[in-house]
Amino acid sequence: MLRLHDLQARGLDPVSLTVNDGACVAIYGASGAGKTVLLRAIADLDENAGEAETENITRSVVPAPEWRRAVTYVPAESGWWADRVGDHLQESPLCHDLLTDVGLPSDCLTWEIARLSTGEKQRLALVRALLCDPEVLLLDEPTAALDPAATERVENVLTAAMARGLTLVIVSHEAAQAKRLDATVATIENGQVRLDADGEAP
Repeated sequence: MLRLHDLQARGLDPVSLTVNDGACVAIYGASGAGKTVLLRAIADLDENAGEAETENITRSVVPAPEWRRAVTYVPAESGWWADRVGDHLQESPLCHDLLTDVGLPSDCLTWEIARLSTGEKQRLALVRALLCDPEVLLLDEPTAALDPAATERVENVLTAAMARGLTLVIVSHEAAQAKRLDATVATIENGQVRLDADGEAP
């Protein structure tokens, strides 16, 4: 569960919103509308006001690293601080299962980061985040660089994670993605976050 109480950030009006366990909100809006600003505010990465909480913790009363472990933000362009993929992922049966599920071979753990495509980085960043077992996952355009087959794999992984209780907030560029993820649609326009009653992405 993720609950926002009058969360306010640069260019955005206060946002109050609840996303239940196992549910998804898909955020749409024009370029520059504030979609990434909202995700980064929820993760407390940029200056903001208001409050956020999960089922187990309240943002204002825990250290920032603890909050970000529970509410994990995956940016559109992920960061990599070591040379090899395996330096960023804890090898385990779950890790190998997730790599297979997103369409990557297990031996990708030996690959150099420099050889990765944008789409491979996006899928590996998702695996890295899921291995941390967050309560809430904030995803910024996680399938923007993927072909339809890889997108389907990622969406299947997300659907399975939500079935286990993961709460998901996703910024998307694809109108049909919300429907495939059975998501509530939110649109950002003129600084206001509006839930769409018809559930259709613009």
